[in-house]
Amino acid sequence: MLNIALVIFLQSLITYKDKNSIQYYKDILYLREDLAIIMDGTLTFMGTGTSQGVPMIGCDCEVCKSDDRHDKRLRASALIEYKGLTVLIDAGPDFRYQMLRANVRHLDAILLTHNHKDHTGGLDDIRSFNYLENRAFPIYCEPYVQKTLKMEYSYAFTEEKYPGAPEYILNTIGDNPFSINGVEIIPIRAYHNKLPVLGFRFGKLAYITDASSIPEEEFEKLGGLDILILNTIRYSSHHSHFSVPEAVSVFEKCGAKRLYLTHLSHQLPRHEEFAAMLPKNVYPAFDGLKLSF
Repeated sequence: MLNIALVIFLQSLITYKDKNSIQYYKDILYLREDLAIIMDGTLTFMGTGTSQGVPMIGCDCEVCKSDDRHDKRLRASALIEYKGLTVLIDAGPDFRYQMLRANVRHLDAILLTHNHKDHTGGLDDIRSFNYLENRAFPIYCEPYVQKTLKMEYSYAFTEEKYPGAPEYILNTIGDNPFSINGVEIIPIRAYHNKLPVLGFRFGKLAYITDASSIPEEEFEKLGGLDILILNTIRYSSHHSHFSVPEAVSVFEKCGAKRLYLTHLSHQLPRHEEFAAMLPKNVYPAFDGLKLSF
């Protein structure tokens, strides 16, 4: 079955006359979705925007005013369905709407990359999963992130909780691989300026956001990837995020087959224009995009 699907995929590459067209790009993405049934997992981009999302409040730039749905970006988050496991990476202020929009009714856990509000600000709405599944909800993060959660959601950690407060089970992770329901996940250390953040590898896919550097020793964890996902907010340098050229350089260094860019801001071109500007095998992600791996 796998060989037949790959033949169909390759035939689609050959028959296109204009391989630089946006339609070619879109059709190939749809074909990859069709291959999901024979791959180990899927990733769905629940949000691909930077900390303020796109459009930004009060901005009249062409990106914020775009009518293209690909330019409407909620805060960065990704749903991973892998070997029977369903986890969410980050739960920012748009978490509730992202779950409703994608009709997500079950999560095994949430993985947090770091403690910034655009990645943790929706965790009060875990209450819905507490009710649906009748259990406290597992969150996997580093100790400093747990400390922040206990301050920002102090009402969820008091001895005498207010009825209806969210219930969390905090699980400590660091640089070493860990498992959820028997499925191995490999953390990848990166830095958001000086703040330590974690990316995560699932099989042939790795997701890293809010990074401006990756230690040299971590590149061993990035070998043999089919898909790498990295953050960028603009072409010029930034103190805490990869620029577009820096993200492409990381991609080339680790040798992944494809790179998808997320955590995108209105400082980048509109989606269609941006997609046409990027090098071969580099793509801008968009909300709702599904990748098979």
